[in-house]
Amino acid sequence: MKNAQEVCQRFRRKSSSLSNKSADESLSEVELHAEVCFAECQLQRAALTFLQDESMVSFIKGGMKVRNSYLIYKDLHSFIKSHSCLKGACHVHLEGGISFGVGAFNLTLSLFPPRILKVLEFAGFSGDKDYGLSLLRDGATGLNLRSMLCVLLLLCYHTFLTFVLGTGEGDLAEAERLLKPFRLRYPEGAIFLFFAGRIEEIKGNIDEAIGFFENGCRAQQTWKQFHHMCYWELMWCFTYKRVWKVAYFYADLLSKESRWSKAMYVYMKAAYLSMLPADEARPFGEDEVKLFRIVPTLKQKIAGKSPPTEKFAIRKARRYKAPQPIKLPVPVLEMMYMWNGFSMISKQERLTDGMLHTVMEAERALLESPENEYTIDDRCLLHMLKGLCFKNKGLIQAAEECFNRVCLSEKKIKFDHYLVPNCLVELSLLYIDQGRREEAIKTLHKAKHNYKDYSMESRTQFRVHAALAKLKADPGDEDSPL
Repeated sequence: MKNAQEVCQRFRRKSSSLSNKSADESLSEVELHAEVCFAECQLQRAALTFLQDESMVSFIKGGMKVRNSYLIYKDLHSFIKSHSCLKGACHVHLEGGISFGVGAFNLTLSLFPPRILKVLEFAGFSGDKDYGLSLLRDGATGLNLRSMLCVLLLLCYHTFLTFVLGTGEGDLAEAERLLKPFRLRYPEGAIFLFFAGRIEEIKGNIDEAIGFFENGCRAQQTWKQFHHMCYWELMWCFTYKRVWKVAYFYADLLSKESRWSKAMYVYMKAAYLSMLPADEARPFGEDEVKLFRIVPTLKQKIAGKSPPTEKFAIRKARRYKAPQPIKLPVPVLEMMYMWNGFSMISKQERLTDGMLHTVMEAERALLESPENEYTIDDRCLLHMLKGLCFKNKGLIQAAEECFNRVCLSEKKIKFDHYLVPNCLVELSLLYIDQGRREEAIKTLHKAKHNYKDYSMESRTQFRVHAALAKLKADPGDEDSPL
């Protein structure tokens, strides 16, 4: 990567900034392409810096590389729009590279909540979602070297980012349009099979999604990390079908083959085993209590911090430290909520009915058990999950009652403080669906400003930001406390 950057450096402009170019001064096409490639190298080197060294010094160095890349793209975008830019034979590839870079930055930055974005703006960053999407669409539809990168980023946005960092507002129709020509051209292309599976998964066509993910694994054997992506999705697909043992099998594969988050994979293995009846044989003779107990020992750090989902898994697993641990009621469904899984099953009522049955069984078991220090928290969790099932079934009043019951129990909750702000977000989404805009905004502001330092807070704040953006609320209002 360093060598590639040195090659780019040899062909780059000698002046300090493109924006300093006078009207009668121009750059050669080679110099402009060198700028684009240099910006791409800076981004890739920044990513390697974050991954290889977790120190604050490396984090700052990586951040400076990202900022440098961003400013180069910004200058290039302004320059090619000016009359100083000469359009040669390869200009379409230059435009494609700039559209990808500027579009990717704008789209990614727009996902951040205002408080984070204000800090980034101070460092010279800014993000506009609609502008970013339009640039990526231009890049995707053009015949340029980076058109496929633009397509892949748009597919990633519509099928992943909007679910993990939002409320599932991705444009599935656009994703299908973008994917269709590549599926026809490369019917056995692993990455396109993967996105086809993801689209079917979002539609609730779980069996079709499983077929695509399995075919994606068979399509190539070189890139094992791609298999891990498919295993992750297959794990969730079998979760939606409530086939716990098969879901466990994929969690087990991930725990043995992937290094991304061993703590998460082992937690999910234990969680799936805990969903089985007590008298049912466990695969490979494993014991969920022992697995839960080793989760904290598998903690890792990326860029100096543990992933939020990993920290959440470790906190939940702490319950099993006790000699006679009190079991988690439905740990799989709880983690499924964190990955926005209930929106995946919303289009297939039979899947929601199955989840509701599981929640009701857990609720019955909780009522029959003696009360303990976790009882209130567990009841509130089950109320929230039940509310999500009711919402999927269109039982709006019942869903609202469930979420409100959790909010009314706020002062009684001892451990799972994330439940109340998340129930407020779910209430606001119900209000949005009913056209109760002012109530939705008020509830979102309450979730944003009244709760701090709870599990998965950053992901909840991303969802609040996405919901307010959906309402087109004044972004300035997001930072005004109630």
